[in-house]
Amino acid sequence: MATIVDRQDPRFRVAHRGRNQRFPSADADAAGRVEYCVTPEDAAVALQKVLDAGLRPTVRSSGHCYEDFVVNNPNGAILDVSLLNAITSRPEGSGPFHIQPGAMLGNIYQDLYKRANVVLPGGTCFTVTAGGHVSGGGYGLLARLRGITCDWLSSIDILTVDAHGKVNPLRVDKKHDADLFRALRGGQGSNFGLITSFSFDELPPAPEELMQASISFDWASMTPDRFVEILTTYGKYWEEHDRVKDTWGLFGVLNLNNKSSGRFGINAYFTNPDGTVNDLSVLTDFLDRFQRCKPIAEAPPDYNAHDLRRAGSSRNLQRPMIGDSVCYGEHVMTKSTWIEAASSGNGSGIGGGSRAKYKSAYMKKSFTEGEALAFYKMLSSESSQGLVIAVDSYGGATNDPERAKDTAISQRSSIMKLQYMSYWQDVSDDEGRLKGMRDTYTAAYSTDVADKSHAGTPYPNDHYEGCYMNYPDADMLEHSYWPQLFYGTGDLYPFLQGVKRKHDPHNVFHHAMSVRI
Repeated sequence: MATIVDRQDPRFRVAHRGRNQRFPSADADAAGRVEYCVTPEDAAVALQKVLDAGLRPTVRSSGHCYEDFVVNNPNGAILDVSLLNAITSRPEGSGPFHIQPGAMLGNIYQDLYKRANVVLPGGTCFTVTAGGHVSGGGYGLLARLRGITCDWLSSIDILTVDAHGKVNPLRVDKKHDADLFRALRGGQGSNFGLITSFSFDELPPAPEELMQASISFDWASMTPDRFVEILTTYGKYWEEHDRVKDTWGLFGVLNLNNKSSGRFGINAYFTNPDGTVNDLSVLTDFLDRFQRCKPIAEAPPDYNAHDLRRAGSSRNLQRPMIGDSVCYGEHVMTKSTWIEAASSGNGSGIGGGSRAKYKSAYMKKSFTEGEALAFYKMLSSESSQGLVIAVDSYGGATNDPERAKDTAISQRSSIMKLQYMSYWQDVSDDEGRLKGMRDTYTAAYSTDVADKSHAGTPYPNDHYEGCYMNYPDADMLEHSYWPQLFYGTGDLYPFLQGVKRKHDPHNVFHHAMSVRI
């Protein structure tokens, strides 16, 4: 039986909130109760009771949702599945591997490593859980080498609600409700039902070692020309090496921030396809390209630290203070075992967080001079105080066009993925932080390469490939074409609408950016 925490329970103060302290926006928007489910059967019973009571259910596995989709539920019920966190396999440790939605990524990596020396190619925030992460796509340091998380799914257990208002447990795969299975591989479980388990018949071997390197640049001596060179050098590397398989074990993050921070930089994470770091030629070639950009010896700020917790594909992986550290030119390189690096971070999953806002964009090509100068201008302004733009490498194994046909991730041509982040504590800072991010975003996508009829957004064209729904951004609702930003301009969104009509005919599972019937 689910444990119910209502407004009279002292735990409610923590239980009804997520990580983003901006939500619920007001007391009147808060849910009336939270129900902690321990088993799939608990979840089914709780969901049916909520429906019979005429309440709106929202589902939470970790509370990392960027927007208000879960906790803004006036007098409704949050069905919390964080206690459904089991990770199982066959007795001998082989697949299929079953992962429940409440399992934290850090625990998943450790468990799979101990059972079978395999890895789930997922994100790097310890406390993000499988529920939203996997069903929304999921990607991280191994994306270029192994693809995104949902590419490896074999089946999913989900509770749907039929036309009669009855909870219907399903196990979906390529042969059973294949339409729903595809929709749940990137189209988010929050659109269609309550997921109780993910299954993976096979998973790739865990890397043995990881080498991390960092480069830092001083804002005080930065010029527009050098800033342009840094961004174009970074972007051109991923554009030129998208199909070069020997480089797929390299993952880069260019962390751009406001000038007031003093410096910005690049973090690189590398393992060879064989899981070792015996040959560092790919990594050193990447680092060498930035020597003419005048890096400084000091390491860049670690934007993977606990105060920049991220959802969906959250990146909380810190440079581990373990293994061997070496100097390579102006770079700091640290070697560790993969499992030590993947397991670093804070294992707490309750409470905490700050006020935050996020945006995203996929890029098919390197930065143009105009784009780089737009970033330089905005990040040099006081208006973008506190803004961080993480420019992640993409491409490689993620860009398999066949996977666009059996998953709900249409972005299979990009070389970089950008995430805009800002974190603060005081309500009084809301207006300034939100405006600074919005103005920077608009400027970045209003250059010559932007689609003229969709200026201010990375609308899909030869240069951009839209946005990532695991980084939801309710600002995009002001555009009638917001579904195309997240699901592409092809037939994916109409397909998802058809699945929604079939498997959630009463639109039980809905939020501000859910699939429209």
